[in-house]
Amino acid sequence: MLSPQTIREETERLRATYRARGVDAPLDRVLELDGERRALLRDVETMRADRNRAGKAIGAASDERERERLIEEQRARAADLDARERRLRDVVTELERLSLELPNILDGRVQPGGDDDALVVRRSGGAGAAEEAPEPPVSRVADADPPAPEPAPPPHWEIGEALGILDFERGVKLSGPHFYVLRDDGARLQRALIAWMLDAHRARGYREVYTPFVVREEMLYGTGQLPKFADTMYHDHADDLWLVPTAEVPVTNLYRGEILRADDLPIHHCAYTPCFRRERMSAGREVRGIKRGHQFDKVEMVRFVEPDRSWEALEDLLEDALSVVRALGLRYRVLRLAAADTTFGGALTYDIEVWAPGSREWLEVSSVTNFLDFQARRAAIRYRNDAGQIRHPHTLNGSGLGLPRTLAALLEQGWQPDGSVRLPQVLAPYLGGLTALRSG
Repeated sequence: MLSPQTIREETERLRATYRARGVDAPLDRVLELDGERRALLRDVETMRADRNRAGKAIGAASDERERERLIEEQRARAADLDARERRLRDVVTELERLSLELPNILDGRVQPGGDDDALVVRRSGGAGAAEEAPEPPVSRVADADPPAPEPAPPPHWEIGEALGILDFERGVKLSGPHFYVLRDDGARLQRALIAWMLDAHRARGYREVYTPFVVREEMLYGTGQLPKFADTMYHDHADDLWLVPTAEVPVTNLYRGEILRADDLPIHHCAYTPCFRRERMSAGREVRGIKRGHQFDKVEMVRFVEPDRSWEALEDLLEDALSVVRALGLRYRVLRLAAADTTFGGALTYDIEVWAPGSREWLEVSSVTNFLDFQARRAAIRYRNDAGQIRHPHTLNGSGLGLPRTLAALLEQGWQPDGSVRLPQVLAPYLGGLTALRSG
């Protein structure tokens, strides 16, 4: 949520932000209601003060007729005060509702445009390269050339079925389209990736938490999924609980409504959750396999920091996500998203994509975002700074990583001509020494 001060003082910047985002946000109506709220509040406070003074005058009046006159005068004013108080309550309710529909302000570095205008700001050196290419050029993603043709492996869905670790038929039988079953070493590999990633983040200073996979509605308002994205989530109407679309929701709301101490910050958490989303998918090759589904696993990182540290924290968070990609030996690139593609609550977002040579496409495995104080305001998360002032911390999150696409890239980048799949060495301790997947 944006502060009233930001809305009033940075109105034109917000107008430019919403034009760049391509959204029709109710900014003018919010400004109108805010003006009415402030005027009503002044009137109500003045009338309450007058009522108090009149009450003292009535008590002090010695003449009965004067006393009755003052009482009648206050009765007439009381009706007007009641009407203004009712209107003030209605205005505040409507103002709060519409304010939740305003996206966050964008950082000045965010370029205009949509999907095709994302900028490739970093990239690895080549197939299987763990290190970045020297001084990678910044380019629009639409203008970036795909990696040079090379002996292409089959796509991951064919590799998985040939190895006997992916079962699409039974996944559909159980739950419908875009569900699948992982079998044997496929299930074991998924579990190993989750455990290894959590341990990797713990080693970098993140405190692990295990949270519920269902949350109350107000938690989704806190992180900005509601009201905008209600139709993309799963809702249990009987208990009025929502399946989490990402660990960002429960982890960010751990401190909802709390006032933290200055020395509590920074807070770094990592968590694993399954994620549930109603994906809108069209038929065709682009949705085959495990790239998009209604249920998937993900390890998430969340940071709470003092406002003057959040941009530094964003770069650190990006590096934490990239450390996982590099340790897995995956070819990658980093995008800075354009305005129309930046998340609703985000001020700036980086996406990490890994190359899937069998599918001949880049797969997003992580989004890393700085929300400034947007989420903290919505969730009433505050801290008391060293000067004793109450402030909102800045929140950031990043996937570390999303499992289905990471698994797909591992299968395609690790595929060998004999049909086996070479596995990253870092996973061997989590797989009982297994270093390759083989059929049979």
